[in-house]
Amino acid sequence: MKIGVNMTLSSRSIDVAVLAHKAESLGFESLWLPEHPVIPVQVATRYQGSPDGAIPPSMSDMADPFMALARASAVTTTLKLGTGICLVPERNPLLLAKEIASLDYFSHGRFVFGIGAGWLKEETEIMGGDFAHRWSQTREAILVMKELWSKEEAEYHGRFYDFPLVRSFPKPFQKPHPPILLGGSARYVLQRVVAWGDGWIPIRLTPEEVKRGRATLDEFATAAGRDPSTIDVTVFGQASDPEMLQRFAEAGASRAIVRLSTTVSDAALTELEQMAAQVLA
Repeated sequence: MKIGVNMTLSSRSIDVAVLAHKAESLGFESLWLPEHPVIPVQVATRYQGSPDGAIPPSMSDMADPFMALARASAVTTTLKLGTGICLVPERNPLLLAKEIASLDYFSHGRFVFGIGAGWLKEETEIMGGDFAHRWSQTREAILVMKELWSKEEAEYHGRFYDFPLVRSFPKPFQKPHPPILLGGSARYVLQRVVAWGDGWIPIRLTPEEVKRGRATLDEFATAAGRDPSTIDVTVFGQASDPEMLQRFAEAGASRAIVRLSTTVSDAALTELEQMAAQVLA
């Protein structure tokens, strides 16, 4: 199973170029970065990752993942560069298509597009997204980007996006486009993966739940005429526990992303070394 690492970069982090170079030299397959462009000061939405529902202050101090991944790409040659995850409804798909194509082109095909529709209603709406229909909007944004990535001249006429023929270059290095992995456990996530994605990123699920999801995904893929082996399962945000990672591999995951707890000071480099010794031996 491929092993990647995810981390959060902030205004207190050491240079992502140093972290990325170290991760690649240790043998990690990929580097994954999250995003939250803004965090509203007043929110009613509760954060599921906190016992009291409070949003951690760290979420308002996150570097832009595409800028950071571009810097990481310049000092690495094999490390995959992933968003974990990109909040698609909060971005203009024409600009996002350009950013992704440029990063993939200049990194020689190393970008992996991990996506989500978001959970923070107030943030989504501030950024121009339709929270109530965020997955419909995400689907349409992905279809827009696929048109831009695969055609010399592209147009789109939909509910959320509508534009005439345009040209957009460069095209992605990977053909027809970088892999698109859908994150989360929304009701129809597996159907969406089969319909317009390339993989699934389960979050906070047990190996048993991932195994059931993998089986369901295979059934949906077969029914749709897709080869199930071409659909990736990447378990995300895991501890550096070799036994647990083995259980996820046996459950059908093809990649696991382990979490680096800090990016502040050279302690991050020491932690990367310790993680590598645990999970890459």
